[in-house]
Amino acid sequence: MIDRADITGWVLAGGRSSRMGGIEKGLQLHAGVPLALNAMRRLAPKVGSVAINANRHADAYASFGVPVYPDSLADFPGPLGGFLAALEHCTTPYLMTVPCDTPNFPLDVVVRLAAELIRQDAPLAMAATRSATGIQPQPVFCLMATHLLQSLLDFTASGQRKPQRWAELNRCAWVVFDDESAFANANTHEELQALQPVPDPKPSP
Repeated sequence: MIDRADITGWVLAGGRSSRMGGIEKGLQLHAGVPLALNAMRRLAPKVGSVAINANRHADAYASFGVPVYPDSLADFPGPLGGFLAALEHCTTPYLMTVPCDTPNFPLDVVVRLAAELIRQDAPLAMAATRSATGIQPQPVFCLMATHLLQSLLDFTASGQRKPQRWAELNRCAWVVFDDESAFANANTHEELQALQPVPDPKPSP
C-alpha cells in the first residue's frame, strides 16, 4: 500500500459556482461547516497533508490553516486547472483530489483508490459509481502519481479540458463504488439543502 505520508490531499474549490449564482461554493455551509472545510476534515486523516485550490477568497480559505493555490490556467478551466496547480506544487509522490461540493464522499475513497492503483500498477486511479443505468465516472476523485505533471501540461496545452479523456491516455485504474448517493454533489442551493443531515428526533419527555 501507499503510505499516507506520501499522498498530498487537494480540495478543489476553484469553480465559478454559476448554478449558485456565482457565490463562492466552497464557503457555503454544510451542517454548519464550510463545504471546503468539511472536505478537508474528511480527507485529512487519509493523507499526509492537505491544500486547497481556490481562485477567489484566498484569505477565507487560508483561515482553515492550509496552503491555498489558484488554478495554473486562466478563465476557470475546470477540474484539470486544479489538477495542474496541484501537480506543480505537490512535493509528495502522490496526489489525491476531491471536490469541495460532495460533502458525504466515502471515507475509504483514498484507501480503495490506492489499493487499485498498486494492484494494476497504474499511474492514476479514479472513482466511479454504479447505478441503474450503468457505471458513472467520478473523475474528480482522483489519486495520481505526481510524475504525470508533464502529461497534463501537454494535454492542457493542446486545449483539452476533460479529466476522463486525460485519464484514458494514462492507463487509469477505475474503482467502482456501489453507494451512488455518497457522491451526490451540490451544484445548486436546493441540492445543497437536500444534502443536509436530518436532525435526530428529540426523545419524548
